[in-house]
Amino acid sequence: MKYLLQRIMLGVLAIFLVATVTFVLMHSVPGDPLRQEKAIPESVRQNLEQRYGLNKPVLEQYSIYMSRMFLQGDFGISFKQANRSVNDIIRKHFWISAVLGIMSMTGALLFGVALGVVAGLNRNRWPDYVAMIIAVVGVSIPSFCLAYFVQHFFALQLKILPVAGWEGFTSAILPSMSLGMIVMASMARLMRSSMLDVVQQDYVRTARAKGLSRFQIIFKHQIRNAILPVIVYFGPLFAAITTGTFVIENIFGIPGLGQFFVNSVNELDYTVIMGLTVFYAAFSIVIILISDLCYSLIDPRIRLAQ
Repeated sequence: MKYLLQRIMLGVLAIFLVATVTFVLMHSVPGDPLRQEKAIPESVRQNLEQRYGLNKPVLEQYSIYMSRMFLQGDFGISFKQANRSVNDIIRKHFWISAVLGIMSMTGALLFGVALGVVAGLNRNRWPDYVAMIIAVVGVSIPSFCLAYFVQHFFALQLKILPVAGWEGFTSAILPSMSLGMIVMASMARLMRSSMLDVVQQDYVRTARAKGLSRFQIIFKHQIRNAILPVIVYFGPLFAAITTGTFVIENIFGIPGLGQFFVNSVNELDYTVIMGLTVFYAAFSIVIILISDLCYSLIDPRIRLAQ
């Protein structure tokens, strides 16, 4: 419990620092957040500045923003999207990125761990070579190239999946494959290395000396300990993919958070940039904390109370 409280306090501090740095950077970047395609009258500009609080001193703007964010969970109103709040953008579009990210990471974890285990148990034999070829190819091909390939093959040639859009489960299969391939390949390589390291440990030799079956040794001793580095790697990456990947979302026409983040940067939409940045930071902190807790459950040698 003490460890958990410490991590929560550190997480809140990290969010505070992220919000502060993002606020300072947004107000330091040159450019006009209220710029329009056509020039606007000065009276209209003054009304807009009053509406968004841009006519107040920077320190007062900072105080108002931080108090609303921490006390009310309010990230403000978008400068560019017709009275739409940042909270509404997150609420309506995060789940799309989340579904896509969960599908990508689930497939990557299952297939990546399986490939790594097979390669580690068959070192320098053909299953090891095949698994590592798949891993090298997966790491080498950029996700956007793979996205165009799966679109052409599965959607245009075989016509078994939709090319783009977001209409349900089938619409997420191709983008999740494109996102998950490089993650799966990285996990396979990491799992293989970890399996080879675990084989040399004393507890594996002891298990063999005690006469345990090969099945028990592999699943109870080798995989359980070898998967620990994968869990550490999985947490931050899961947060990054789940909160939206602009390139894949753009290729497949998926209305997730990624495209809103990039568009807000191009348009200098301060509130959206700050809101999504803080949301991403908070989500990452929570996922990493959960990952650490899972790590401790799998490895009882770790004592979180220390």
